Amino acid sequence: MNGWLYRGRFAPSPTGSLHFGSLVAAVGSYVDAHAHGGSWLLRIEDLDPPRETPGAADDILHALESCGLLWDETVVYQSQRLEAYHAALGQLLLDGHVFPCACTRKEIADSVLEPDKTPVYPGTCRDGLPPGRTTRAYRLRISDETFVFDDRIQGRVRQELAKDVGDFIVQRGDGCIAYQLAVVVDDAWQGVTDIVRGADLLDSTPRQLYLQRLLNVPTPRYAHLPLALNGQREKLSKQTLAPPITAYKEAVYEALTFLGHQPPISMRGAAPAELLAWAIANWDPAQIGKEHEVAVL
Repeated sequence: MNGWLYRGRFAPSPTGSLHFGSLVAAVGSYVDAHAHGGSWLLRIEDLDPPRETPGAADDILHALESCGLLWDETVVYQSQRLEAYHAALGQLLLDGHVFPCACTRKEIADSVLEPDKTPVYPGTCRDGLPPGRTTRAYRLRISDETFVFDDRIQGRVRQELAKDVGDFIVQRGDGCIAYQLAVVVDDAWQGVTDIVRGADLLDSTPRQLYLQRLLNVPTPRYAHLPLALNGQREKLSKQTLAPPITAYKEAVYEALTFLGHQPPISMRGAAPAELLAWAIANWDPAQIGKEHEVAVL
């Protein structure tokens, strides 16, 4: 590969057991990594204790192993990397890219003139905290430009970050480092070259591109897979009561089928390792649909 070493990753949050939607992302990232002769890393994104389920991280590891999805290096836990995130935040503060914010979610929501529009931070604290207010969170100062990137599955993606998102949080009011900052720091530290994940994170990518630029770290290639939805067209998740994966052979077969790579019918009862080996040998991302969402239940 002309000296290019592929390093992919799967990074679940331990908010519940592995369900079909998460399995699709895991299978897609695993097969893509090995089809390119690369490594597949596993990172547990456990930075949000209030949302986490006790024992979920171990359940996820067990389910991945049972599905034949074996990681190539030691599992990384974000909860053990706080020092690195705070160092990155400190550098952004020092460089003038981050500012303290006193605004509550309600205040930001109330500033929206169009009722159905997603709230965008109005810049209230950009030039300093209002009199009598104290810091609740820290936000990244966004430049007024259009961010463009080429996604390997979705094609060219554009987003006006200042208009569509606004200055976004990098450290929450409860002190937790925000996902956007942590994921950029970790991807750079782990040398991740390719990110294959669900299309629910497509809109987050420009924020990560901006942080990569400010922190002077490499930008990986991106590929966003279609999301698996339930019968009510809701994303499969803990909140929508998505059932955990238990029938591992069948689940891997169905995940590959969902990704446009249906193994021969004769392999329906094959072990996960055999199914994954077939997928690696036959992998073609062009067969994956560009739909952002696909109903499966």
